[in-house]
Amino acid sequence: MENVIDTLWYEYQTTHFLFTQRLSNDFPFAIVTAHNPRGTSLSPSQNRLLDHQLQSKIQQYNRPYRALIGAAADWSHMEKSWAVFIDKEQAVELGREFNQHAIYYVNQGLISLVACLDTIKPDVEMGAFNQRLRLVNELPEISFYTG
Repeated sequence: MENVIDTLWYEYQTTHFLFTQRLSNDFPFAIVTAHNPRGTSLSPSQNRLLDHQLQSKIQQYNRPYRALIGAAADWSHMEKSWAVFIDKEQAVELGREFNQHAIYYVNQGLISLVACLDTIKPDVEMGAFNQRLRLVNELPEISFYTG
């Protein structure tokens, strides 16, 4: 029987990203969330608090960043996330700090799933980032519980 982490790892590989603007392929960036640490579903208020802490940490890098939503392909689950123009090592450390199983890293238009807590998991190349990008006029509010 598959364990919860293996199930999550598969689900991470099917994620799509809601952005309000296209990002250039000229600069690598990470996609990081603070929601639901270690795969544990938290309340919207707990996730908002963690998100504010993550944003404060991101601001310390003095690098460009943008808000986005990571969403299941069927839109049944959404998490507020951040595209941050930092290197992969910094992104993994940020993911670890916020107890995330993984972060995404986009380099030359290609997206990879990168483990944070389980360092023996190899990176998973997921193809062209633009294939997972969904442009929206504004990001949806995540004020309801999505477990």
